[in-house]
Amino acid sequence: MKWTGRFSNYSAASLRKDLISGCIVGIVAIPLGMAFAIASGVKPEYGLYTTIVAGILISLLGGSRFQIGGPTGAFIPILLAIVLQYGYENLLIAGFLAGIFLVLMGLLRLGTLIKFIPRPVTIGFTAGIAVTIFSGQIGNFLGLTGMKRHEYFHENMKEIALQFHTLNFYSLLTAAICLAALLLTPKFLPKIPGSLVGILVSTLAAAWLFPGKVTTIGSAYGAIPGGLPSLHPLTLSLDSVVPMLQPALIIALLGSIESLLSAVVADGMTGTRHNSNRELIGQGLANMAAPLFGGIPATGAIARTATNIKNGAVSPMSGIIHGIVVLLIVALFAPYASNIPLASMAPILMVVAWNMSERKAFAHMLKTRTGDTLVLLVTFLLTVFTTLTTAVEVGLVLAVVLFVKRMGELLTVDKVLPDPASGREKVRPHMVTEDHDCPQVSIFTVDGPLFFGASQAFDRFVSQIDGGLLRVVLIRMGKVPFMDTTGEANFAALIKRLQKAGITVLVSGLRAQPHKLMSKTGCYETIGETNFFDNTGEALTHALGIINADKCRGCRHFAFRECTGLCGTEPERKPLPELAGSRVRDGQVPV
Repeated sequence: MKWTGRFSNYSAASLRKDLISGCIVGIVAIPLGMAFAIASGVKPEYGLYTTIVAGILISLLGGSRFQIGGPTGAFIPILLAIVLQYGYENLLIAGFLAGIFLVLMGLLRLGTLIKFIPRPVTIGFTAGIAVTIFSGQIGNFLGLTGMKRHEYFHENMKEIALQFHTLNFYSLLTAAICLAALLLTPKFLPKIPGSLVGILVSTLAAAWLFPGKVTTIGSAYGAIPGGLPSLHPLTLSLDSVVPMLQPALIIALLGSIESLLSAVVADGMTGTRHNSNRELIGQGLANMAAPLFGGIPATGAIARTATNIKNGAVSPMSGIIHGIVVLLIVALFAPYASNIPLASMAPILMVVAWNMSERKAFAHMLKTRTGDTLVLLVTFLLTVFTTLTTAVEVGLVLAVVLFVKRMGELLTVDKVLPDPASGREKVRPHMVTEDHDCPQVSIFTVDGPLFFGASQAFDRFVSQIDGGLLRVVLIRMGKVPFMDTTGEANFAALIKRLQKAGITVLVSGLRAQPHKLMSKTGCYETIGETNFFDNTGEALTHALGIINADKCRGCRHFAFRECTGLCGTEPERKPLPELAGSRVRDGQVPV
């Protein structure tokens, strides 16, 4: 059989490597799948079913050779909120709808657009999710009883304070044993999954040293059923679908970000390149299938994907094998997992939260003290104290507002004159002074995009050039890469105002996009085709040919080299304006 595509040149040696990596990742995925499900407010077996169904389909249909999919910590806050507000059955509907959204995003080729989500937003909500996960496990770590789950951070903290008197020393000891194993295993046994060692050691210690003293998965959620996951049909109706559209969209957005970020990490580790749109389609189909077996939403898991690569995976077959391994273990040994203490699961999630917190990037961005810092803090605080939906929406809006503000500040309009000291008499802002400025011809350099965020860029410009002896305004637009309809409308209004005052407008260096837009809107025709020039020299020659020569006589500004002939006298020999001179009040308009 000849393999093609991602399985090209696949061999028996490749299969052996995928078997090893798939088995290891499968073992790692079991405790994580149960832990993420419990933290999301559902039974642990649903996390295992997600690992099996979604894990196999993401590897089979996705766009990354090494991606490992399944339940992840990033989903915990939003899934828990959905369960608390709408119930488990509606969570399955939300996951199914999220799968549809992901498929549509892939078909519409939106995979590359996801990468443009501002980094302060992603770091902010990721750090906020980490805080939520960590704080949500404090109760299980301490063995507190009578705990009620709440949607909001402050309510959960209040619940911990109210139930702190129920602290269970045996649970605390069990959690400490597991945590110690998690921290020490990578140092002494780096090839063995720390989470597996932690669960085994702490579970055995609790069973032998103080049996019946700690809450287990079985005592809290019932025994985990063995065998294959059964079909779980969804009841889809207008009444059940409409309320889940917004949660489903958030799941889809978060899932797309996490999965593509994981795929990028895999690319960096292996030197390969994933297909973003195919990855979204694969993630979508997996999330549509998982709820049909009771599974919760899934996405690409960065830590498991990295583990897959480090253990020698060479193709998506390792991800498929990882799902099969979980399926076999669930079918044969699931009842034994019911004896795992909840206190053993808590440190695993706490370590996951610590690792995903982006603490170094968070601290670095705080030190910059820029607008990005504000976006970061707002997104982080809203994630912790409100909902992920609110945090992402506000964070994105704030990031866009700051971006528009920055882009508007980039636009400058400088009044310029030729600099004889330069090689080709390039125009410079510092050449404009009170006694060195042409009364009849004004040259302005526009630098930056003309868009809605810079709509008021020409207000001060207009106030300075209106009236007087001015006959020609030359606008240099070679540094205007982009113009939108708002920018064009303001520019057109400026042109009409100048023309109404009897001033001729010349434009030089107009680039393709502004040219195309101005042609469509009629602004190009308003200025007149003969008033457009490729370069400033040609435009200036034309300008000097249409000014009032009588007004030049007696002028002592000598702004241009042609002024000697026009004025009928030689200029006084005086030093040129210094390069370090300031841009005079009516010589530059910073915007």
